[in-house]
Amino acid sequence: DWLADRYRAEGYRIKPIHRLIVTSSTYRQGIQENARAKSIDSSGLLLWQRPPRRIEAEAIRDAMLAVSGALDLKEGGEGYNLWEKNTNYVVIFKPKTLLGDDAFRRMVYQFKPRSRNDPTFGTFDCPDGSLAVSRRMVSTTALQALNLLNGPFVLDQADRFAKRVGREAGSDPAKQVDLAFRLALGRAPSLTEANAAIALVSAEG
Repeated sequence: DWLADRYRAEGYRIKPIHRLIVTSSTYRQGIQENARAKSIDSSGLLLWQRPPRRIEAEAIRDAMLAVSGALDLKEGGEGYNLWEKNTNYVVIFKPKTLLGDDAFRRMVYQFKPRSRNDPTFGTFDCPDGSLAVSRRMVSTTALQALNLLNGPFVLDQADRFAKRVGREAGSDPAKQVDLAFRLALGRAPSLTEANAAIALVSAEG
């Protein structure tokens, strides 16, 4: 009700309301635990912490590409295809075994055949092209974790990310770790994280 009243007071303009929301302390708070607040409001209805939210398949894929440095930000034009071309009179959608740079555009540009899902991100409740949905299903499955650990696309982006960090940070493990955290998480590592990661980089490369 208060926001509706502000909206009317702002002359029915949405931009001031957006600015008000995104600059508020409630919107900008983190997800850190607060034992006292949790004992009073365990469900988070009073917004004492930022509620965790699921990230959609598109955001997961695009974030991986952005962090690895492979994301193609070209707007408009023809989309990209995950499927091998065939010359049969009946089109068979067989996933490509290896994706090239031409497939590293934002996921909104992906060609989506009906009844076929993205081989990697279809498990993240990304709807297929056969029907319109007002709300996505939300599931948690072992395939999601396995795709993020072993999927060819994910392993390729991890390799590109490692090369980017080595290229931009040089050979110093401490600088590599700092840059990797800043690129992937948007923050510097804590002392404990930095020490553990430097030890790993020093041992494994």
